Amino acid sequence: MSDDGAQDLRVLVFDVNETLSDLTPLRVRFEDVGAPADLMPTWFAGVLRDGFALTAAGAYADFASVALDGLRSLLPGVKGWAGDVEAAARHVLDGFAELEVHPDVPDGVRKLSDAGFQLVTMTNGSNTLTEGLLAKAGLVDLFEELLDVRGPRCWKPARAAYRYAVDQVEVRPEQALLVAVHPWDVDGALRAGLRGAWLRRGATVYPQSMSPPTYSAQDLRELADALIADRT
Repeated sequence: MSDDGAQDLRVLVFDVNETLSDLTPLRVRFEDVGAPADLMPTWFAGVLRDGFALTAAGAYADFASVALDGLRSLLPGVKGWAGDVEAAARHVLDGFAELEVHPDVPDGVRKLSDAGFQLVTMTNGSNTLTEGLLAKAGLVDLFEELLDVRGPRCWKPARAAYRYAVDQVEVRPEQALLVAVHPWDVDGALRAGLRGAWLRRGATVYPQSMSPPTYSAQDLRELADALIADRT
């Protein structure tokens, strides 16, 4: 999929959790505290749901607060689970600092940086964790800004979150492309006037009820090749 306006594209805005970072090791953190590994995606989906709900209601709480609340709710409901819920919740959440990027990310990021795109991140999580993640991968110096939703005090996919990101780098929305693995994030960016790239990472179906992505690619290497080809 290509974009006829790619020549005007200046900034790539990256989602972080699951788009750049691989959350799979968090499953081990759940096992460490006596919970099943497959509780991890249920918990993470609940964190997003509750963050979205707060934003929809005109309220705000940061990712860590919502994530801890989710663990406090879920862990005691695990059959046979017994333990210190606060310590267990902290152990799971501390796992974010140990995450690494997906294998395709370093090559893709370097290709895009070398091609002259401005790179920024915008996460519903923490820019401090983003900095650590990218530093471990040797990529942090390639990003112009590391942003999070504490700035606009609303979670993506709220329009204001995307507008905040483009305002920080002083470009028009249509000059920016949001890169994300989550269709809801791509859709939110498109509705805010940005372009959107969906990284499939093994997924096959994009929701028909959402705005179709400007680009669709299996991973960041494939997306980088498509963006660079459209620029030439």
